[in-house]
Amino acid sequence: MTVFNLGSINADLVYRVPHLPEPGETLASTSFTRFLGGKGANMSVAAARAAARVVHIGAVGHGGDWMVDRLTEYGVDTREIVTVSGESGHAVIAVDDHGENSILLFHGANTRLDPEEISGALAQATAEDSFLFQNETNAQREAAEAASLRGMRIIYAAAPFDADAVQDVMPLIDMLVLNEVEAAQLEEATGLSPENLPVKDIVVTLGSKGCRWYETDKGEQVDVPAIQVDPVDTTGAGDTFTGYLVAGLDRGFSMRQSLDLATKAAAIMVTRQGTADVIPDLKDIEDARFNRL
Repeated sequence: MTVFNLGSINADLVYRVPHLPEPGETLASTSFTRFLGGKGANMSVAAARAAARVVHIGAVGHGGDWMVDRLTEYGVDTREIVTVSGESGHAVIAVDDHGENSILLFHGANTRLDPEEISGALAQATAEDSFLFQNETNAQREAAEAASLRGMRIIYAAAPFDADAVQDVMPLIDMLVLNEVEAAQLEEATGLSPENLPVKDIVVTLGSKGCRWYETDKGEQVDVPAIQVDPVDTTGAGDTFTGYLVAGLDRGFSMRQSLDLATKAAAIMVTRQGTADVIPDLKDIEDARFNRL
């Protein structure tokens, strides 16, 4: 079985500064680091490190070859990543000495995908495969329709959150993953609480409190407690959680087993500084000692 992930690929350009710049201020940075990022890339790496076969569907532009190479190194099948004219997606991130940050995001190639090429990438998929996507690319509805025609399990990670984007694909998805704030925003937009949404499985992440799974067709909900850790950086933890969750299901684990695995991976992730490059693998999880809250 395979996870097909339609997702963003970004370069995270991180500048360390003594303080966040004021309007009109020119400020020298004290260091610069370049990371692989983007919610899509993060989730592909997480799923691959959870031992799933992952095909990433996406695009890079000028200077994006290193990101494709990095994904390949992490075990992701990158043959469905296309190169388009213009710039690759990237984020310019300023981080001050107190850990506060300011982020400027440029979508670039991530919003220049051809729906026909996406359908072509899914031509090899079967009903035993999973389709994962987020809100950082174009052609989301078209891609979900193509996956639905093949009978795939369809999972939508509703971030960055947009209520209209969620409602547009909701009739096609089997699982919705979102955080507590996003769940409240969706309820305000639709008038429906998570357990009443027309999606079979809803997973709401609750940060340090763990997560909650709504199995709506049975009218049941399950709380999965968080794991006690000392967080260093929460960036990418949600993406790691989702990637591991989807990988677990794709490998035949039960929903509860997959949620437990995803919770452990996210707990390790928040103790590390960085994004895709530091996502834990299965050995990290096996070696860790966890304490539930």
